[in-house]
Parts: sequence; C-alpha cells; structure tokens
Amino acid sequence: MSDLHLSLDAIDDRVRGFPAGHRPLPLAEIGRQGWKPYDGTMSLPLMSLDRPAFEGNVELMMRYVRDHGVAIAPHAKTPMSTTLARVLVEAGAWGTTVADIRQASVLLKAGFDRLILANEIGGEAAVRRLAALLAGHPEARLHVFVDSPELAASLLETWHRRDDLPPLGLLLEVGAGRAGARTIGAASAVLDAILAGENAGIGLSGIGAYEGAAATADPEESIRRIDELMALTVATHELVRSRVGMERPLILTAGGSVFFDRVIAGLRPIGGRDAATTLVLRSGAIFFHDHGVYERGLAALDARFGFELSSKIVSASNAFKPVLRIWSEVLSRPEPGLAICGMGLRDVAMDQGLPRPLALYREGRRIGALDAVAVARLNDQHAFVTTGGADLRIGDVVEFGLSHPCTCLDRHALVYGLDADGTVTDVFATSFG
Repeated sequence: MSDLHLSLDAIDDRVRGFPAGHRPLPLAEIGRQGWKPYDGTMSLPLMSLDRPAFEGNVELMMRYVRDHGVAIAPHAKTPMSTTLARVLVEAGAWGTTVADIRQASVLLKAGFDRLILANEIGGEAAVRRLAALLAGHPEARLHVFVDSPELAASLLETWHRRDDLPPLGLLLEVGAGRAGARTIGAASAVLDAILAGENAGIGLSGIGAYEGAAATADPEESIRRIDELMALTVATHELVRSRVGMERPLILTAGGSVFFDRVIAGLRPIGGRDAATTLVLRSGAIFFHDHGVYERGLAALDARFGFELSSKIVSASNAFKPVLRIWSEVLSRPEPGLAICGMGLRDVAMDQGLPRPLALYREGRRIGALDAVAVARLNDQHAFVTTGGADLRIGDVVEFGLSHPCTCLDRHALVYGLDADGTVTDVFATSFG
C-alpha cells in the first residue's frame, strides 16, 4: 500500500502501526497523539524514523557538498516520500533523482520540477509513456540517461514531432557493471546520435554515471574499477566539450551513498577548469544510513580516509547515524535460546544482511541493549531470534536496526517519525505503487 492508495484524511488500523480499534485519523493528526512504538499502544510491526538522527544526517551531508563545491540531487527511490524529498530540497538540494517514469510521476505531481531520471527507460513504448507524462507538466525540467543511439533517436523523433512537451535534457550515460557506454567509442556513437538531432526542445545536457555497480567483493578492485569509470567519465566530458564548445551548461552526475568520495576525487577537478559544468551527486540512502550495508560502506570510506570536511578528515562512521528502525513484539519462546518475533520478510528485507536487535522494552520502559541477541533467519511473518542468554519474554518489544533502507522502506505505507524520547511526532506516507 502506498499514499497513492491511502486516504490521507482517514488513516485507520488497516495500516501498520495504527492502533487497532482506534477511530480513523487524518495523517496530519497522528503525530499529535503521543503514541510510542514500545508502550503497547501501536500495532506492531512498524517502521520508524529517528527525526534527530535524520536531521543531523541532512545537515552533515549538505555541509559536505557545499564544502566540496558540488551539488546534490538525492535519489528519491530510497524513501519514495515526497515529504522527505521536500525536506532535502529545502535544505539545499539541487533537485531530486528518480529511477523510472512512475517515480518521476510521483515527484512531478507533488510539485518537484527539476529531476534526474538516472536510468535507461527502455525503447519506443517507454518514450511514448515518458512523453505522455511530461505533456501534463510543462514546468518540468527533466534529464534522462541515454546509453544507445536507438534510445536517443526515439526520444529525438518524439520531441520533434510534438509541440506540447517541455524541454528534455539527455545525459549521455557511461558505465561499468550495469548500463552505460563502456568505451569512449561507444560514448561517441551516442553523442553523435544526440547532436545530429538536438534542437531547442531536446538536447544534450550532460554526462551521467553510476559507480556503485562497478564495486566487487574486493575493496581494492572496487576502487580500481570505480576510478577507471571516473576516468572514462572525464574523457567523455572532454569529448563533449570538443563537440559543443565551452559555453553550454552541462551536468556531470554520479555518486551513490558509498563511493561518493571517489566520485568527487575523480570529477571535481573538472569544476576548477570548467565553470559551465555542474557536478551533481545523487546520494540518497546516506541520509538514512543503516545497521548493515551502509554501516560497512562508511567504515570502508573511513579506511581510505575518504570523508573530508573543512579540510580535515573526519569519521563518517561516527558522524552519520542510522535513522530507521523496525519494532516488533516477542510472540513465542518455544524452546530455550529461541524467541519468535512478529516481524518478517513482509516487513524488512535481508538482501544486504539480516536485521539487528538493538534494544528491549517491557511495559513501556527500555530494559537495555541486546548486544548478544541475533536474528538467525526470517520467514514471511516471523523473525527467529537467538537470545544469547537475554531475558526476552512474551509481549516484550524489540527494536531492530536494518540493512539497506532502499529495499526495506518499500514494504511500508507509513513511516512514523519519532522524537528523541521515541514519541511519534510525524508520519511520512510513501509512494511505492
């Protein structure tokens, strides 16, 4: 369920977290009820967002990009919450990134008009769908990845034929491990196709890449491949400048939430010699961090001395804070050393690691941390938790950290914003379709 299917004026107990039997409430009133996920009031499981931690991450990352003289268009696919996307834009984000046409529709309908569609969209049918969407948004300024002459030709033909579409920017995608031109020769062929047919309504607006797909299990090999991709991106930028001159404004965009330091190291020098090019990071999950894949990613970033702030190296692992939690009750203690909690694959992902038990609550009070407790496995509705000698009782509430927010958030129609003492003060509707 998403906010496209919710009546935001009548949230009720069909949605995770909303207290069973409570009268329906408008979304805006939920944060005024004083609910807490650990005192027995709210239906569990639910997902929460630590507001102070989120605000701290936003402030830190925005300071980082300003300090390095780059822009950021955070990837909205992580939360797919227009409210949280607006928080980031109001904090100084250049724009917003989406992964497909449907996500672009969500953001456009919410009033966002500067978007990067950082993905290949498909063929002629996808071009027709994109045109149908943008025809209803004359104010849109969308830039879309293109890595083939075929897609370039289809976009150009459609925009030439119609006079009801807003301008469209084409970002020549180079890549490694996923989509994108693999060589300067392949990039040149795409560039030729774009420049042969561009006009005032559609044309080349820059170069795009995604470095995270180049990573491997070997950290040194990952850095080598990412640096090679950045070198290809620089070479492509030089090729573009040789064809279009130095005056055209260009976007140069890359940067997920793990290797953005290598993107800045590889691409920022362009900004020093090319005032008409804007380097735009697309990091999105960094604002949410986690207790898993991004925790490991920032530890690796620290190991390569990658987080520089105000000309000093600081610890990204210490500076960024995990924001999201899953809350669940202990349902059963069927055998010694095992607790069954009411949270499973329908509530949290495990593609980048299992959830991590963080703290135990009983009768509305925090009992303590769960350092020796672990999730052994998940099924659709249950977590099998090894207790490690901890005193977990039926009805206790367990606070879990999670790994990879991008694949956990999409299971939840509402995310409950908590203040410093764990009281719900905000609710964020998602739009995962």
